[in-house]
Amino acid sequence: MGDKVGRSTLFGIPLQQQWMYASTGDFAPWYYLQTDAPLYYYSFTDAHIAMAYKSLPKKDQARFDPMITGFNPTDMYAADHIRRVLTTFPGVFSGIGEFSIHKEFVSSKVAGEVSTLNNKALDRILDFAGEVGLPAILHCDVNVPFPKPNQDPYIVKMLGELFVRHPKTTIIWAHVGLGRVVRPVTDQAGMVERAINNPALNHVFFDLSWDETAKYIVTSTASVAKVAAMINRHPDRFLYGSDEVAPTEQAAYLKTYTMYAPLLAQLTPEAKEKFLKGNYERIFDTARKRVRAWEKANVGKKRPPSPKTPISGYAK
Repeated sequence: MGDKVGRSTLFGIPLQQQWMYASTGDFAPWYYLQTDAPLYYYSFTDAHIAMAYKSLPKKDQARFDPMITGFNPTDMYAADHIRRVLTTFPGVFSGIGEFSIHKEFVSSKVAGEVSTLNNKALDRILDFAGEVGLPAILHCDVNVPFPKPNQDPYIVKMLGELFVRHPKTTIIWAHVGLGRVVRPVTDQAGMVERAINNPALNHVFFDLSWDETAKYIVTSTASVAKVAAMINRHPDRFLYGSDEVAPTEQAAYLKTYTMYAPLLAQLTPEAKEKFLKGNYERIFDTARKRVRAWEKANVGKKRPPSPKTPISGYAK
């Protein structure tokens, strides 16, 4: 990419597709829609990302913000995994995510408990992220695929409640909840703006990455104008991204940027700079400082033992 990109997050996909011989025989599926076999959480991805990052020259490391993703958001031990990754690879990671709660066609394939927005394990993850200063990139669909007419988008209410519960954690809502077949809910732009105007949600930011998100925004001149006006009114709250998975050519990285040309043309110079670069740099510059300070205070230090409670099975 040369100098076409300034900074970028760097993270692995936390879910691995199982190769189940009984299902596909000698065909090794590399994509989750190629088989009915389940997906499972793959924690080694964090070590792989850390070692790849550490192999880079310092000048190239400065352009990346590695993220922790190899945890199961239904597991009460997930926050402990994040802590262990930070203490094992100090100086590497700057955030957590992108990880998914509700995601079209993916959630139902994951082995084990279904991830939900009201799971105490997720609260524990976000509490720890807030303590350390790790921004959390959260993928949560705004609605279910192919909803029936007038069906209540129940996910929106629970997502808002999650945001309110974690005011000390910087949360980035990936793709504003849109997907391949998850379409915008009624007046989604208005919903996002109401969230922006809510003082209780000042810690929430809105990511417009992914060509599957861009396709809804640039679908009409009216849609482009509405979103551009909202970004111009609130230039500090939106982030751009490519969201390309391991592309082999530069054009793939630039696809979403190219799709957004009509949107970028309607942004003020200030809003455009913040949307493309400034907001990201502000969030992750702060994260780097806070996470490095937490590591300095905690790496190599003995943790106090967990309290003995009836729930843990230790207390009588």
